Amino acid sequence: MSAISNYLENALINAVLRNIPYTSPAAVYLALYTSDPTDANTGTEVTGGSYQRQQITFGAPNNGMVSNSNEILFPVATANWGTVTHIGILDAATGGNLLFYGAVTTPKTISTNDQLKINAGDISITLA
Repeated sequence: MSAISNYLENALINAVLRNIPYTSPAAVYLALYTSDPTDANTGTEVTGGSYQRQQITFGAPNNGMVSNSNEILFPVATANWGTVTHIGILDAATGGNLLFYGAVTTPKTISTNDQLKINAGDISITLA
């Protein structure tokens, strides 16, 4: 995953090249999407059925790349969530701004009573 949202692109350009401060979020959250969020965050995020974004943490960068340092366990789905095709990193548990996004390697259909688990190290972000 290394696509950067329009929001974050503008914030980084302003911070680095125009000396306009950017305040990093206190926490970031993993969201599941059933369509491509795009740079403009126009994709369809999963809703309902006990879905909620999950906090994600990252280790120190190494050669422009970071990976999640925590296991991420979504709640048990109480309704069908659809087929997850993309994930995003956002700066809030609800609402907020999309920061990074990307397609999942293998789309996953989440049905009632399923629970999605993502192991530590399975999500990587690279700046190149």
